[in-house]
Amino acid sequence: MNKAKITTDKGVPSNSRVLTLLSQLEKINAESAVLDADNARHITSKILHLIQTQEKTKKEMTAKGSTGMEVILSTLESTRDLQTTLNTLYILNELVSVGGGRRICVLVSKGGTQILLQLLMSAIKESPPCEELMVQLHCILAKVGPKDKKFGIKARLNGALNITLNLVKQNLQNHKLILPCLQVLRVYSSNSVNAVSLGKNGVVELMFKIIGPFNKKNTSLLKVTLDTLAALLKSKTNARRAVDRGCVPTLLAIYQDWHRADTRHRHMLIRKGILGCIKNITNIKLGRKAFIDSDGMRTLYNISQDCLPVRALDPLINTSTLIMRKCFPKNRLPVPTIKSVFHFQLPVVPANGPVAQIYSLPPGVDDVVDESDDNDDTDAETENETENEDDEKDQKLKNDDIETDINNLRPKQDLSRPFEELKIYERFFPELTENFQGYDFGAEWSSKSMPVMKPKDPVPIVVPTAGEEQSADLCSTKKEKKLLRNEEQTKQTASRAGDFENPPAPLGINSLKITKNDADVQANKLLPSQYLKHELHREMERLNLEGESVSKNLKNCNYACVNGQKNKGGHQCSASSKGCQQFSGSSEPLPEYGSSPLCCPGVEVDHDDDSSSSHSSGEQGVLEVPDTAAVLPLHDPELYIETVKHTKSVPEYTEVAYPDYFGHIAPTFKEHTLERLYGVQRTKIFQDIERLIHSNDILDKVVYDLDLSSCPIIDDGESLKFNSQFESGNVRKAIQVRKFEYDLILNSDINSNHYHQWFYFEVSGMRSGVPYRFNIINCEKSNSQFNYGMQALMYSVQEALSGRPRWIRTGTDICYYKNHFSRSSIAAGGQKGKSYYTITFTVTFQHKNDVCYFAYHYPYTYSTLKMHLQKLGSMHSPQIYYRQDVLCETLGGNSCHVLTITAMPESKCYEQICHFRNRPYIFLSARVHPGETNASWVMKGTLEFLMSNSPMAQSLRESYIFKIVPMLNPDGVINGNHRCSLSGEDLNRQWQSPNPDLHPTIYHTKSLLQYLAAIQRTPLVYCDYHGHSRKKNVFMYGCSIKETVWQTNVSATSCELQEDLGYRTLPKILSQIAPAFCMSSCSFVVEKSKESTARVVVWREIGVQKSYTMESTLCGCDQGKYKGLQIGTKELEEMGAKFCVGLLRLKRLTSPTGYKHPSHFLDLENDLIESSCKVTSPTTYVLDEDEPPFLEEVDYSAESNEDADVNENAADNDPSTQEDVLSDSEATRVYLH
Repeated sequence: MNKAKITTDKGVPSNSRVLTLLSQLEKINAESAVLDADNARHITSKILHLIQTQEKTKKEMTAKGSTGMEVILSTLESTRDLQTTLNTLYILNELVSVGGGRRICVLVSKGGTQILLQLLMSAIKESPPCEELMVQLHCILAKVGPKDKKFGIKARLNGALNITLNLVKQNLQNHKLILPCLQVLRVYSSNSVNAVSLGKNGVVELMFKIIGPFNKKNTSLLKVTLDTLAALLKSKTNARRAVDRGCVPTLLAIYQDWHRADTRHRHMLIRKGILGCIKNITNIKLGRKAFIDSDGMRTLYNISQDCLPVRALDPLINTSTLIMRKCFPKNRLPVPTIKSVFHFQLPVVPANGPVAQIYSLPPGVDDVVDESDDNDDTDAETENETENEDDEKDQKLKNDDIETDINNLRPKQDLSRPFEELKIYERFFPELTENFQGYDFGAEWSSKSMPVMKPKDPVPIVVPTAGEEQSADLCSTKKEKKLLRNEEQTKQTASRAGDFENPPAPLGINSLKITKNDADVQANKLLPSQYLKHELHREMERLNLEGESVSKNLKNCNYACVNGQKNKGGHQCSASSKGCQQFSGSSEPLPEYGSSPLCCPGVEVDHDDDSSSSHSSGEQGVLEVPDTAAVLPLHDPELYIETVKHTKSVPEYTEVAYPDYFGHIAPTFKEHTLERLYGVQRTKIFQDIERLIHSNDILDKVVYDLDLSSCPIIDDGESLKFNSQFESGNVRKAIQVRKFEYDLILNSDINSNHYHQWFYFEVSGMRSGVPYRFNIINCEKSNSQFNYGMQALMYSVQEALSGRPRWIRTGTDICYYKNHFSRSSIAAGGQKGKSYYTITFTVTFQHKNDVCYFAYHYPYTYSTLKMHLQKLGSMHSPQIYYRQDVLCETLGGNSCHVLTITAMPESKCYEQICHFRNRPYIFLSARVHPGETNASWVMKGTLEFLMSNSPMAQSLRESYIFKIVPMLNPDGVINGNHRCSLSGEDLNRQWQSPNPDLHPTIYHTKSLLQYLAAIQRTPLVYCDYHGHSRKKNVFMYGCSIKETVWQTNVSATSCELQEDLGYRTLPKILSQIAPAFCMSSCSFVVEKSKESTARVVVWREIGVQKSYTMESTLCGCDQGKYKGLQIGTKELEEMGAKFCVGLLRLKRLTSPTGYKHPSHFLDLENDLIESSCKVTSPTTYVLDEDEPPFLEEVDYSAESNEDADVNENAADNDPSTQEDVLSDSEATRVYLH
């Protein structure tokens, strides 16, 4: 080492005493050390005294510009005097003591680690070695090692591993010496290669010679030994060695002993150290098996239950829970196959497509779980030396998903189809050729003179590649089916009397069969307050689907079932002689009744001809419907039933859910995000662990199973009854695990083996005032807003019949966590060792024997859309140009609608007609993902605003022509899918090359856009409405070359990055006018994984600069007016209306001379341009979904099963304080930056 020279800077006085001594020591180092040994010993002792007595001396020696550290290290390297060496080590020990983190870094940077290791090598050669020298060396190395990234390599290359290990072996009774040695061994073991090497030399067995039962003596030594053992056991080789030597039961016995003896909890760190060893050893399969065989689950569970009352012991409980969850035996999902219960034969099955892969599996293959899914370990040692890992982590990681090719980023209009082929879409744009010659614009507008815009050809367009012969056959088949249906209905009507001889099956959609009772007699006995309520129900809308006359005096009904094609396994109607007491205002609960979705309480059902003939004139009954028409102008129960009749589902549903029939009126009260209770997830996990420990207490009774032909299963009335066999319904199986607890399994998307998230099901037969726990056990996303205040939705039929037809947020003790059900690698995209996740919530029902529905989000069915569109079409004013066309037919035979909305011209003069035709286009679409029902509610708000009579709506219609596809995936919506269509594919990944046979809605919607681009009428704005499950608020994704390049290291000239900044204008406007919209959550980065989405394809190929995906939260908002509230249909519809207002203001900004706009908008455009010059929103990246990963702090890790290296310090923190560390948006920002 070069001899150091003392230098000072302005911050250190040159006459400092320590600096003088260091200068003298430097001179001695430059001369012969032997001759001046006494002098060097004297000077180092004085420096040591100064450091021990004066804190400023430490600062002076390591101040910026000082070379004091170099002088000390030079002395340590050159001296051969033992006392001088000890004095120098004492000095270094003082410098690197508490608060010396920066000084340690200085020591490492000056080569101190290498000098200390070389001194250790030379000192061990002495016989015997100096004990004090060994103690001081190891004390310093234990502090320096964690700060030196290369410490493990340096120690191994210098042969220090065996020196330290042998010192421990030879001095087990010398606690003063082995304590620092064990600390250094722990640092050595942080390098995997060192850990394996030490394990081969018997270090694991050596640790167990020190660890023992409870003993108040030498607790510090025991704590260090446990920490060292835990570090060693991170190596799989050492873990296997420990298992082979029976260490797992030993550790459990020691932990149990310390728990019993440490009654005052003074040795929690030792107990935590034991758990740390168990945690690491159970990272391998052998360790988990040994843990189970040693009854470790019961041991840790019982001890954790004892610790629960003491909050300070939560770190122990959390670590124990981690271990138990990890060791919980992986179970197969209790279904025969992960594929959907329902099968749909595709017209074309691409050889490399997902459907071909699913159905190409051999019949004997079990696709539910495979043996490789249990985190199996290879026998060979796979721990390779990764010396440069830390250096690699220091480098800024690049996100591979960001598009970096400037050529790909630059939008290029690519029609990819000849114009002659696109001309068939001209029929969808009659507004471009309409001359209105048949209308008298001078006459006063009336409903009679209003032009009714009907499609010229109601038949769906013919795909050119399909061929005319096939289309003809299809039409013929449809006609035959229709005739057969009509004939079958006639036969059913003719033989209806004979059907009552058998137990009644659920009635079909075609009719309602209801009988009367003595409700009028009961009404006469009502109290005045009860009579008012009774009269309210008397005035409720009557419904008779058969069209026959009904008695206006009928008040109560027990059944209003739909009668048509018998549904396999449908609910059987149960008779009741009791009246519907709740109509009279009585507090009596509803009598028990069947849970068919169109079954209403309170009316007897005929079972034979005699009983039916006893009623006067055989009048048909009616369903008492809550009077929602006044509040919901677009809802009509009778019309809904008619639309359902023409909706085609794969399971051929014949039932209708009450909420879809009654309608939903948004509650007037605020629904706050649910405050997460401390330890709720831990409590749920303990209850799951109890299933294994107390298996005899588990019922494991299947109460509903679509895989069985007898579904639903009829039981003895001790269980809840479930049903999901209606439009958009999804629950595959229900298992009663405890008296009031049920595991629910969702059905995968049709022609798929995953995408389990959307649920919508019916429950009946409940008790009131009893908490029921529901566990949906096969969810797939790694996190959910259920962990951050979101609640499920519930609809009570009894509440609806009482005048409150609405979905409400419900549930307590809600959490979302990883469970012990193993996912097949087939379903996990080839990834092994994945588990499903559980959504758990608890509900206490208010009414006995109610019929309640639960849903992931506010349901919005395809039949609801058809009903709304029909009502909109019949209600619009004559100033509105409105068309509803059938764009195409889906795979399932349902119509995909396209709407045209604009303002009628004021007259048929040339100027007015030209202005009408030349309005810019706005293209909107929604609901490509069936589970994102909030997108449909936003679209409903948009449509209602566009069709309203407000001046703003009229101004907007006069400004634009709207082309709207309100539901891109009708089949997925109808059949209860979460993400896919019947093709088993995500339609929002098919926009680049849609297949006309497999993705007709995307193919033809893109064709509409291509046609507009071909005739030079490219839309001004395209927006696709979506829902987001892991973020709050409403926000947009857009496309920008600049903002994409700014997130990469790609160099580009300014000319290459030139683009109009107008893509930010609309989101900025929405952030100012829409309370739920959040600009900071928006992103305008183009990712490679999104190149096939609507947003990117429309931007890149069609040339729409303002191409967006608008994401609406499923949970709620964390900013603005709705902060802390869960979002409802009112807020979603408001967002749809505000989007329209934003488009109007966008028009005013781009045409400032044509409008007089408020003064606060005059400077808006400049503000937008200024804000566009810098990235103000976090960029989000994702590989397999439309949404970025969402990170938040929770009280317990949902990822704990596979996170073997959880930060030890994190477990010491109070979990309750971690929940509030970051808000949603803050957590996202931390992750992204």
